[in-house]
Amino acid sequence: MDSGFSFSHLRKGMRARISSVSCGSPGSARLMELGLTPGTEFTVTKIAPMGDPVEISVRGSRLCLRKTETAVLSLEPVE
Repeated sequence: MDSGFSFSHLRKGMRARISSVSCGSPGSARLMELGLTPGTEFTVTKIAPMGDPVEISVRGSRLCLRKTETAVLSLEPVE
């Protein structure tokens, strides 16, 4: 990870920004097609009872993502 934290550290209501995406990793192209590109901010709207998946609100849409899918993302907190 470049900085900050990963999806496993997120809590409901937190805001974060994607600082980088590990290109070439499995699933990274799909996440970028969904709009999760460097500089994109999102808000955590829901977390499943066992902690996976996590629902985020990004660019007017809601996405449910598994933590294994998001391992290619580096995040930074947004105040």
